[in-house]
Amino acid sequence: MTEKNYSIDPEVEVPISKTKLKAEADAAQIIGKKLIDLSKDKLIKLNLPEALFEAVIEAKRLTANGAVRRQLQYIGRLMRDVDSAPITEQLQAWEGKNVQENARFHGMERWRTRLIAEPNVLPEFLAIYPQAEIQQIRTLIRNAQKEAVANKPPKSSRELFKLLREIIEKQ
Repeated sequence: MTEKNYSIDPEVEVPISKTKLKAEADAAQIIGKKLIDLSKDKLIKLNLPEALFEAVIEAKRLTANGAVRRQLQYIGRLMRDVDSAPITEQLQAWEGKNVQENARFHGMERWRTRLIAEPNVLPEFLAIYPQAEIQQIRTLIRNAQKEAVANKPPKSSRELFKLLREIIEKQ
């Protein structure tokens, strides 16, 4: 038996298979579908090209299944000219699939729990985040502690979390 040595010339461009092209087009349509499901505020945050942004807004307006399908195909075609990696990353972050986003969220939850449970944690938090409004935090901590003792809904605890998120995200 003879063994043939085939070598691929790196300068010769290998054509992309139809299967791969179809898979890429389907992936672009899936991203387009996710874009359609987003609110207008989130679409604005994505900084999409104008044509793509308008196509997504138009798709939100459509109701007929055939029209929506055609618009999705059009969005998929527009997505070929756009780098979809940043869009995909942001969508995953919003969907909670981003590991960094989850870790940051859990860190904020730990701060909230420690602030409510341990009285000496507030100076530590203020050392890290000096721009925080101490009086507002103290009030929310005190109210959250009272709600926990009285078995009331954790309204102040939620407000404390929102405040902590604002403080941490500003830094």
